[in-house]
Amino acid sequence: MLSAIKSFFSGGSAQSPEESKKFSILAVLFGITIGVYWLLRPLKDGVFLTMVGIDYQPMVKMLSVAVIVPLVMIYSKLVDRFPRHVLMYGFSLFYAISAIIFAILILNPVTGISNAVAEPSRWLGWAFYIFVESFGSIMVALFWSFVSDTTSPEAAKRGYPTVVLGAQVGGIAGPLAGSYIIPYFGDNGTSYAILFGVAILCMLPVIVRYYMNNVSHDQMEGFHGESKKPLEGKKPSTGFMEGLRLLVTKPYLLGIFIVVSFYEIIVTILDFQFKSLASASYSGNALGAYLSNYAIWTNVVAFICVVVGVNNIGRKLGLGRTLMLLPVIVGIAMVVLSAHAVLPIAFAIMVFSKGINYALNQPAKEQLYIPTTKETKYKAKAWIDMFGSRSSKGVGSLINSSKKALGAEGFIWFSLLSSLGLIAIWMYAAAFLGREHSKAIKEDRPVC
Repeated sequence: MLSAIKSFFSGGSAQSPEESKKFSILAVLFGITIGVYWLLRPLKDGVFLTMVGIDYQPMVKMLSVAVIVPLVMIYSKLVDRFPRHVLMYGFSLFYAISAIIFAILILNPVTGISNAVAEPSRWLGWAFYIFVESFGSIMVALFWSFVSDTTSPEAAKRGYPTVVLGAQVGGIAGPLAGSYIIPYFGDNGTSYAILFGVAILCMLPVIVRYYMNNVSHDQMEGFHGESKKPLEGKKPSTGFMEGLRLLVTKPYLLGIFIVVSFYEIIVTILDFQFKSLASASYSGNALGAYLSNYAIWTNVVAFICVVVGVNNIGRKLGLGRTLMLLPVIVGIAMVVLSAHAVLPIAFAIMVFSKGINYALNQPAKEQLYIPTTKETKYKAKAWIDMFGSRSSKGVGSLINSSKKALGAEGFIWFSLLSSLGLIAIWMYAAAFLGREHSKAIKEDRPVC
């Protein structure tokens, strides 16, 4: 069995010892990043829904769109000035210090989560929600840029499943820790769970340093061998508007944007319905604990999908067909939830849909960036992964905000028909991306 698992994670062909070392370290790095994010993510929802209320969730998602614009601009400038591993150090420390401040404020019995009176004027709930959203956008985008710049297409097929496995282990461990910490510390559980996340996050710079000093330069070679020792020295300019220009003028990048953004729009609609049902049954730390349980099961499903060989489906189907699987699954989920809007069904649908996304669609999507230039990776990718993804959640939130005007039944039909229309375009874009990626790899040239 161990031999079979090793063969599976190496993509059917053995990794060299150096390659195995590289992807093992990257798996730990991504596991920490995702683990901290999935620890904070249910806490973010628990804090906001308790302090501010479910009616304002569409608004806070739209607000995050406005906030992410200057963050993308700052990120773009920093990528121009500093190597990626230095940015990993800096952003890790920034988020750790900020999280400590939030933990102290949430601990306060008047302004914190112990006060269960939901009011839109409670700015702490808004600020913590946006803080966690920015962590998920910036740290994940930075990690994948860090990886894709130093990985060839062949190595990606062998090593990306290992990296994804690390993410799923972290995604299980993070909220699992939260589910134990919150009830143990009672009313102070949310703050202590955040502080635990800070302690784990502080390990990230140490492991990045180890990676830089112990992985050979031969393993730092990306597409076309053009990135030997790529994490040091001068990098291409990464202006915010230049990333937008590339996106609207390159069909391949526009296709990636559709795959990323349409998923986010539809899952935002599903998430709103799920959180509405959950907040009707739970509040405060109990809501945080319930959502932590949801996070655990989401990553357990993703982990099982990886271990039993869902990635092998992707290898056999090809990248294009693999990318087309998720819209089919999400479409079915949307129809089922529209017909049966109860919490257990919503829980199961969200767990399965997101688990499949993390196990299958995310690594497939990241492979799309490999046959692209460095300019594309650090201009368009940052725009798509951060602002594009966030703006898509804003669009989904606009659809959610129509519930008051349309009523419950009208909202269900409107969201269902809107989602099915987006899914049709999404599937066409996925097929196009698969063809262009395959052609670029065969011809050994960048797509854009």
